[in-house]
Amino acid sequence: MMFVHPLRRLIGRPALVSYFHSTPNSWASRKVVQKFKLADIGEGITECEVIKWSVKPLATVQAFDPLCEVQSDKASVEITSPFDGVVKELLVQEGEVAKVGSGLCLIEVDEEVVVGADPSTVEPVDTAPPAPASQPPSPVPESTPTPPPPQAEHDVSQRRRHPMDPEFVPEVQNMGSENVFAAPSVRHFARQSGVDLAKLAPGSGKDGRIEKQDVQAYLSSESAAQTSEHTQAGADVIAELGRTRYGMWKAMVKSLEIPHFGYSTTLDITALHNLLPILNAHIPQHFLPSIPSSYMPVNPSAIYPAPSPPQVPASHQFTRLTYLPILLKTLSKSMIEWPLFRSSITPVTSSTPASQKPTLTIRPQADISIALSTPTGLYTPTLQGVNAQSIYSLSSQLKHLSHLGRQTPCGLSPKEMPKRGGTLTVSNVGALGAGEFASPVLVPGGGVAIVAIGRAKWVWDVERGDGSGERRLKVGVSWSADHRVVEGAELAAFVECWRGYVEVPERLIADSV
Repeated sequence: MMFVHPLRRLIGRPALVSYFHSTPNSWASRKVVQKFKLADIGEGITECEVIKWSVKPLATVQAFDPLCEVQSDKASVEITSPFDGVVKELLVQEGEVAKVGSGLCLIEVDEEVVVGADPSTVEPVDTAPPAPASQPPSPVPESTPTPPPPQAEHDVSQRRRHPMDPEFVPEVQNMGSENVFAAPSVRHFARQSGVDLAKLAPGSGKDGRIEKQDVQAYLSSESAAQTSEHTQAGADVIAELGRTRYGMWKAMVKSLEIPHFGYSTTLDITALHNLLPILNAHIPQHFLPSIPSSYMPVNPSAIYPAPSPPQVPASHQFTRLTYLPILLKTLSKSMIEWPLFRSSITPVTSSTPASQKPTLTIRPQADISIALSTPTGLYTPTLQGVNAQSIYSLSSQLKHLSHLGRQTPCGLSPKEMPKRGGTLTVSNVGALGAGEFASPVLVPGGGVAIVAIGRAKWVWDVERGDGSGERRLKVGVSWSADHRVVEGAELAAFVECWRGYVEVPERLIADSV
């Protein structure tokens, strides 16, 4: 009898194992759909064009995986995923324009992942259908089983042949422009030109790949036909401005708010011309496209490893110097002596009191922007810390910027075009024509001054020599400064300081350049 009560207690208890199978569904990780929005990338940019999507619908992404590439008025930016999830839908297609704050795509994520997320980046999407009114359950009709379809006979004649089979004939499919074999840059170029890539397939590239020259050849044939029609009809043609050119349009309109002060003069670069062959003969080997092999009878690393030169990508390599990197270096030396030209107008924020006076932000180094003309428009990438770089390093960076600017779409990124540009801008207009002087325009956010460098020419200077004159190489420089910040006398004195370095380049040796 002593075992009865414990046995009854054991029998009367509910089995613990039953609770392992009754866990409510609410304990499971709940999935929610979030709208990923285009965040503010600064510089007053309000919209961007989606150049390329790196994902497709129903694709699984991880945090920081690239989602798409967008292009603004200044540079192209890669947008990454803020969290892990599944891409449900693309809200903006390639070639379309997305406003800042609008949705780019829908991503399904775990509910706890988006807790505390920035509302300017993500926004929840209510995808749950409304709950229906309570109705009595309707009887489920009995489904009659349907016999399985008869198994298809394996006809050898209808079976797809292997591609290695000598009798294999590839099937010709009517594909759309999104299914053709072409690089993203070619797709973007064709989309901007209004060309359907499906009409050009197969292309002239490997395995039928459509190349850029295929699109250009098609445009040439179309333009020739249209030109003949327009010549006969005598009708006008309306051309729409591209995104970059429209950005230049808006920047030039804003430039009317700046009172300009102009100053022009010539610089004698005869000494630079005589120095250039010496500098070209001693370009460091890591900047050259191919390093010549030379036998060294004495090993400099016999006692201790000598420092190895840095690795320079092919787009940074060059074979000869030009005047521009030397002019930039001498300009940076003058900027160090004149803090005014290392300053920029401090941006006004929402927290800035309306009664506060404008202020200047003076930088410790010389940041110079370069006006770069590209097939898609005008850009102003920035060379940072020019005063701390060598002439060879500046030439290497200019070579790389030119390489990025020739790409379609433009390959410039926020690394080359930071939000805070240079305090001075240099435009080398002399490289494109025979003009000696110009009237450069300063835009808001472009620093306190801009200079246009003209074409260098040999002239007869009657003030040289013993009175009979002397043949000298001179270049015209045209300045425009923000007259709200820079006085006319200050700009003239600064240019004379620059002249002292340009016309006597031997001064750079004392500074250990």
